[in-house]
Amino acid sequence: MKSKPIYVEIPIHVPLQRVWEASQQPDLHAQWDLRFSSIRYVPKEEDEPQRFTYTRNVGPFAVEGWGESSGSADLADGSRSSSLHFGTDQKISPIREGRGYWKYEPMEGGTKFLTQYDYQTNFGRVGRLIDKVFRPLMGYATALSFDVLKRWLEMGEAPISQYRRFFTMHLLTLFFTFLWVYQGLVPKLLAMHPQEKAMVASGLSLSDSEAMNVVFAIGLAEVLFGVVWLFYRRKRHLLILQMIAFPLLTIAAFVAAPETANHPFNPITFNVSLLVLTGIGLLVSRDLPTAASCKRKR
Repeated sequence: MKSKPIYVEIPIHVPLQRVWEASQQPDLHAQWDLRFSSIRYVPKEEDEPQRFTYTRNVGPFAVEGWGESSGSADLADGSRSSSLHFGTDQKISPIREGRGYWKYEPMEGGTKFLTQYDYQTNFGRVGRLIDKVFRPLMGYATALSFDVLKRWLEMGEAPISQYRRFFTMHLLTLFFTFLWVYQGLVPKLLAMHPQEKAMVASGLSLSDSEAMNVVFAIGLAEVLFGVVWLFYRRKRHLLILQMIAFPLLTIAAFVAAPETANHPFNPITFNVSLLVLTGIGLLVSRDLPTAASCKRKR
Protein backbone atom coordinates (compact mmCIF):
# COMPACT_ATOMS: atom_id res chain seq x y z
CA MET A 1 0.00 0.00 0.00
CA LYS A 2 1.41 3.37 -1.04
CA SER A 3 2.03 5.84 1.78
CA LYS A 4 0.31 9.20 1.73
CA PRO A 5 2.41 12.29 1.00
CA ILE A 6 3.16 14.59 3.93
CA TYR A 7 1.06 17.75 3.84
CA VAL A 8 1.35 20.72 6.23
CA GLU A 9 -0.38 24.10 6.04
CA ILE A 10 -0.35 27.12 8.37
CA PRO A 11 -1.52 30.75 8.22
CA ILE A 12 1.23 33.28 9.02
CA HIS A 13 0.13 36.84 9.62
CA VAL A 14 2.99 38.63 7.87
CA PRO A 15 3.44 39.65 4.19
CA LEU A 16 4.21 36.89 1.69
CA GLN A 17 7.68 38.26 0.95
CA ARG A 18 8.83 37.76 4.53
CA VAL A 19 7.71 34.11 4.53
CA TRP A 20 9.40 33.62 1.17
CA GLU A 21 12.72 35.01 2.39
CA ALA A 22 12.66 33.04 5.65
CA SER A 23 12.10 29.77 3.78
CA GLN A 24 14.20 30.37 0.67
CA GLN A 25 17.37 31.83 2.18
CA PRO A 26 19.42 28.85 3.43
CA ASP A 27 20.85 30.54 6.53
CA LEU A 28 17.34 31.54 7.64
CA HIS A 29 15.69 28.28 6.60
CA ALA A 30 18.07 26.12 8.65
CA GLN A 31 17.28 28.12 11.80
CA TRP A 32 13.62 27.13 12.04
CA ASP A 33 13.33 23.84 10.13
CA LEU A 34 13.91 20.92 12.51
CA ARG A 35 14.66 18.62 9.58
CA PHE A 36 17.96 20.38 8.78
CA SER A 37 21.04 21.29 10.78
CA SER A 38 22.57 23.27 7.92
CA ILE A 39 21.83 24.14 4.28
CA ARG A 40 24.46 25.36 1.79
CA TYR A 41 23.82 26.62 -1.72
CA VAL A 42 26.09 25.40 -4.53
CA PRO A 43 27.29 28.19 -6.89
CA LYS A 44 25.35 28.18 -10.17
CA GLU A 45 25.02 29.88 -13.52
CA GLU A 46 22.13 32.29 -14.02
CA ASP A 47 19.81 29.89 -15.91
CA GLU A 48 20.59 26.76 -13.91
CA PRO A 49 18.39 25.38 -11.12
CA GLN A 50 19.61 26.13 -7.62
CA ARG A 51 21.45 23.15 -6.14
CA PHE A 52 22.30 22.79 -2.46
CA THR A 53 23.62 20.37 0.13
CA TYR A 54 22.15 19.79 3.58
CA THR A 55 23.12 18.12 6.84
CA ARG A 56 20.99 16.67 9.63
CA ASN A 57 22.85 15.81 12.84
CA VAL A 58 21.27 13.14 15.03
CA GLY A 59 23.45 12.61 18.08
CA PRO A 60 26.84 11.27 16.90
CA PHE A 61 25.49 10.63 13.38
CA ALA A 62 25.22 13.08 10.50
CA VAL A 63 23.17 12.53 7.37
CA GLU A 64 24.30 14.58 4.38
CA GLY A 65 22.17 14.99 1.29
CA TRP A 66 21.66 16.96 -1.89
CA GLY A 67 18.79 18.99 -3.25
CA GLU A 68 17.71 20.96 -6.26
CA SER A 69 15.20 23.77 -6.29
CA SER A 70 13.85 23.22 -9.77
CA GLY A 71 12.16 26.57 -10.17
CA SER A 72 9.94 29.17 -8.57
CA ALA A 73 6.89 30.83 -10.05
CA ASP A 74 4.85 33.96 -9.43
CA LEU A 75 1.28 32.98 -10.25
CA ALA A 76 -1.56 35.15 -11.54
CA ASP A 77 -3.36 35.24 -8.16
CA GLY A 78 -0.29 36.68 -6.43
CA SER A 79 0.84 33.38 -4.94
CA ARG A 80 4.28 31.81 -5.34
CA SER A 81 5.48 28.24 -5.52
CA SER A 82 8.79 26.45 -5.44
CA SER A 83 9.34 22.78 -6.29
CA LEU A 84 12.05 20.60 -4.83
CA HIS A 85 13.96 17.41 -5.61
CA PHE A 86 16.07 15.99 -2.77
CA GLY A 87 17.85 12.85 -1.63
CA THR A 88 20.94 11.31 -0.10
CA ASP A 89 23.44 8.62 -1.05
CA GLN A 90 24.07 7.64 2.59
CA LYS A 91 22.65 4.24 3.50
CA ILE A 92 22.12 5.35 7.10
CA SER A 93 19.24 7.58 6.02
CA PRO A 94 15.68 6.15 5.98
CA ILE A 95 15.01 8.45 2.98
CA ARG A 96 16.59 7.72 -0.40
CA GLU A 97 15.01 10.33 -2.68
CA GLY A 98 11.95 12.55 -2.75
CA ARG A 99 10.09 15.42 -4.35
CA GLY A 100 7.80 18.13 -3.10
CA TYR A 101 6.83 21.76 -3.27
CA TRP A 102 6.29 24.88 -1.18
CA LYS A 103 3.40 27.22 -1.87
CA TYR A 104 2.79 30.75 -0.60
CA GLU A 105 -0.76 32.08 -0.98
CA PRO A 106 -1.71 35.66 -0.02
CA MET A 107 -4.69 35.88 2.32
CA GLU A 108 -6.33 38.61 4.32
CA GLY A 109 -3.81 39.77 6.92
CA GLY A 110 -0.95 37.53 5.83
CA THR A 111 0.14 34.39 4.01
CA LYS A 112 -1.02 30.79 3.82
CA PHE A 113 2.18 28.74 3.76
CA LEU A 114 1.97 25.08 2.79
CA THR A 115 4.07 22.16 1.67
CA GLN A 116 3.56 18.68 0.33
CA TYR A 117 6.28 16.12 -0.25
CA ASP A 118 6.82 12.42 -0.63
CA TYR A 119 9.90 10.20 -0.73
CA GLN A 120 11.22 6.71 -1.40
CA THR A 121 12.83 4.76 1.43
CA ASN A 122 16.04 2.80 1.79
CA PHE A 123 16.35 -0.83 3.01
CA GLY A 124 13.58 -2.33 0.85
CA ARG A 125 10.71 -3.96 2.75
CA VAL A 126 12.38 -3.28 6.11
CA GLY A 127 12.64 0.40 5.19
CA ARG A 128 8.93 0.50 4.37
CA LEU A 129 8.16 -0.96 7.80
CA ILE A 130 10.45 1.58 9.48
CA ASP A 131 8.65 4.31 7.55
CA LYS A 132 5.40 3.45 9.33
CA VAL A 133 6.97 5.18 12.35
CA PHE A 134 9.39 7.53 10.59
CA ARG A 135 6.84 9.18 8.27
CA PRO A 136 4.57 10.40 11.11
CA LEU A 137 7.67 11.76 12.87
CA MET A 138 8.66 13.64 9.70
CA GLY A 139 5.16 15.05 9.41
CA TYR A 140 5.23 16.10 13.07
CA ALA A 141 8.68 17.71 12.69
CA THR A 142 7.50 19.61 9.61
CA ALA A 143 4.37 20.89 11.38
CA LEU A 144 6.31 21.86 14.52
CA SER A 145 8.85 23.71 12.34
CA PHE A 146 6.09 25.61 10.56
CA ASP A 147 4.71 26.77 13.90
CA VAL A 148 8.19 27.85 15.03
CA LEU A 149 8.50 29.88 11.81
CA LYS A 150 5.08 31.42 12.39
CA ARG A 151 5.96 32.49 15.95
CA TRP A 152 9.33 33.81 14.81
CA LEU A 153 7.85 36.02 12.09
CA GLU A 154 4.78 37.12 14.04
CA MET A 155 6.17 37.56 17.56
CA GLY A 156 9.93 37.81 17.07
CA GLU A 157 11.11 34.94 19.30
CA ALA A 158 14.15 33.31 17.69
CA PRO A 159 13.75 29.63 16.66
CA ILE A 160 16.64 28.49 18.88
CA SER A 161 14.92 29.99 21.93
CA GLN A 162 11.64 28.29 21.03
CA TYR A 163 13.30 24.90 20.58
CA ARG A 164 15.19 25.24 23.87
CA ARG A 165 11.94 25.84 25.71
CA PHE A 166 10.16 23.07 23.79
CA PHE A 167 12.75 20.38 24.49
CA THR A 168 13.32 21.53 28.08
CA MET A 169 9.62 21.08 28.75
CA HIS A 170 9.62 17.64 27.15
CA LEU A 171 12.63 16.56 29.25
CA LEU A 172 10.82 17.78 32.36
CA THR A 173 7.73 15.85 31.29
CA LEU A 174 9.73 12.63 31.04
CA PHE A 175 11.44 13.37 34.37
CA PHE A 176 8.21 14.01 36.29
CA THR A 177 6.58 10.97 34.68
CA PHE A 178 9.46 8.78 35.86
CA LEU A 179 9.53 10.45 39.28
CA TRP A 180 5.84 9.95 40.13
CA VAL A 181 5.62 6.45 38.68
CA TYR A 182 8.79 5.32 40.48
CA GLN A 183 7.86 6.90 43.81
CA GLY A 184 4.43 5.33 43.70
CA LEU A 185 5.41 1.92 42.35
CA VAL A 186 8.68 0.98 44.04
CA PRO A 187 8.70 2.20 47.68
CA LYS A 188 4.91 2.00 48.10
CA LEU A 189 3.16 -0.57 45.89
CA LEU A 190 6.00 -3.09 45.49
CA ALA A 191 8.23 -2.71 48.55
CA MET A 192 5.74 -1.19 51.00
CA HIS A 193 8.75 0.40 52.71
CA PRO A 194 8.51 0.43 56.54
CA GLN A 195 9.33 4.16 56.69
CA GLU A 196 6.44 4.93 54.33
CA LYS A 197 4.06 3.04 56.64
CA ALA A 198 5.59 4.60 59.75
CA MET A 199 5.16 8.16 58.50
CA VAL A 200 1.54 7.57 57.52
CA ALA A 201 0.72 5.74 60.75
CA SER A 202 2.35 8.46 62.86
CA GLY A 203 0.87 11.38 60.97
CA LEU A 204 -2.70 10.02 60.83
CA SER A 205 -2.71 7.89 64.02
CA LEU A 206 -3.52 4.67 62.14
CA SER A 207 -2.94 0.99 62.83
CA ASP A 208 -0.40 -0.94 60.80
CA SER A 209 -2.99 -2.51 58.50
CA GLU A 210 -4.77 0.82 58.00
CA ALA A 211 -1.45 2.51 57.22
CA MET A 212 -0.71 -0.17 54.60
CA ASN A 213 -4.02 0.55 52.85
CA VAL A 214 -3.34 4.29 52.85
CA VAL A 215 0.21 3.82 51.53
CA PHE A 216 -1.17 1.57 48.78
CA ALA A 217 -3.75 4.21 47.82
CA ILE A 218 -1.10 6.97 47.81
CA GLY A 219 1.22 4.83 45.66
CA LEU A 220 -1.56 4.14 43.17
CA ALA A 221 -2.43 7.84 43.01
CA GLU A 222 1.22 8.74 42.35
CA VAL A 223 1.51 6.20 39.52
CA LEU A 224 -1.68 7.54 37.94
CA PHE A 225 -0.42 11.11 38.25
CA GLY A 226 2.80 10.07 36.49
CA VAL A 227 0.77 8.61 33.63
CA VAL A 228 -1.28 11.82 33.46
CA TRP A 229 2.00 13.76 33.10
CA LEU A 230 2.78 11.73 29.99
CA PHE A 231 -0.53 12.25 28.18
CA TYR A 232 -2.18 15.43 29.51
CA ARG A 233 -1.46 18.30 27.13
CA ARG A 234 -1.87 21.29 29.42
CA LYS A 235 1.33 20.82 31.40
CA ARG A 236 0.99 24.18 33.17
CA HIS A 237 -2.00 22.79 35.09
CA LEU A 238 0.17 19.94 36.40
CA LEU A 239 3.01 22.30 37.24
CA ILE A 240 0.71 24.54 39.24
CA LEU A 241 -0.59 21.49 41.14
CA GLN A 242 3.01 20.56 41.96
CA MET A 243 3.80 24.10 43.15
CA ILE A 244 1.06 23.54 45.73
CA ALA A 245 1.78 19.87 46.45
CA PHE A 246 5.54 19.90 47.05
CA PRO A 247 5.51 22.43 49.93
CA LEU A 248 2.61 20.50 51.53
CA LEU A 249 4.45 17.20 51.14
CA THR A 250 7.58 18.73 52.69
CA ILE A 251 5.65 19.99 55.71
CA ALA A 252 3.79 16.69 56.10
CA ALA A 253 7.01 14.65 55.97
CA PHE A 254 8.69 16.90 58.54
CA VAL A 255 5.70 16.74 60.91
CA ALA A 256 5.34 12.96 60.57
CA ALA A 257 9.07 12.20 60.92
CA PRO A 258 11.12 15.25 61.97
CA GLU A 259 14.24 13.10 62.40
CA THR A 260 14.42 12.64 58.59
CA ALA A 261 15.59 16.26 58.28
CA ASN A 262 19.02 15.04 59.45
CA HIS A 263 19.21 12.25 56.85
CA PRO A 264 21.20 12.54 53.61
CA PHE A 265 18.88 13.04 50.62
CA ASN A 266 16.10 13.93 53.03
CA PRO A 267 12.52 14.93 52.09
CA ILE A 268 13.21 18.65 52.63
CA THR A 269 16.08 18.99 50.16
CA PHE A 270 14.40 16.52 47.77
CA ASN A 271 11.09 18.37 47.64
CA VAL A 272 12.73 21.80 47.44
CA SER A 273 14.73 20.57 44.43
CA LEU A 274 11.52 19.36 42.79
CA LEU A 275 9.88 22.70 43.56
CA VAL A 276 12.71 24.52 41.77
CA LEU A 277 12.39 22.24 38.72
CA THR A 278 8.65 22.86 38.71
CA GLY A 279 9.28 26.61 38.75
CA ILE A 280 11.64 26.23 35.78
CA GLY A 281 8.90 24.30 34.00
CA LEU A 282 6.45 27.14 34.57
CA LEU A 283 8.93 29.63 33.13
CA VAL A 284 9.56 27.69 29.92
CA SER A 285 6.08 26.27 29.34
CA ARG A 286 4.22 29.44 28.39
CA ASP A 287 3.13 29.55 24.74
CA LEU A 288 5.24 26.64 23.51
CA PRO A 289 5.41 25.88 19.78
CA THR A 290 3.07 23.08 18.75
CA ALA A 291 2.41 20.99 15.66
CA ALA A 292 -1.30 21.14 16.48
CA SER A 293 -1.58 24.65 15.01
CA CYS A 294 -1.05 23.25 11.48
CA LYS A 295 -3.52 21.70 9.09
CA ARG A 296 -2.25 18.23 8.17
CA LYS A 297 -4.71 17.25 5.44
CA ARG A 298 -5.84 18.99 2.29
